[in-house]
Amino acid sequence: MEIITNWDQIPSFRSLEEERSYWLSHQLEARLIQQASVKSTGNESTTITLRMDPRMLARLKRLAGQRYLNYQSMLKQWVAERLEKELENRG
Repeated sequence: MEIITNWDQIPSFRSLEEERSYWLSHQLEARLIQQASVKSTGNESTTITLRMDPRMLARLKRLAGQRYLNYQSMLKQWVAERLEKELENRG
């Protein structure tokens, strides 16, 4: 069994079957498992730049305002929800 000591050692998988077969012969080091299980404090984030049509941005801000949300927070929530949905459908 090969021990994975760095997240960069894990390849991108084309299919769930490819990922399953990989994990049959590989295992995460305990330290990586510990890191993954520790909850984020919320202070960890990365700034990104996203180009958007001005009309779309205005609509997004208007919709967020109607929900008493910051448009960036609402957009982040939407991305998180869609990511979870995509990951569920993958399996």
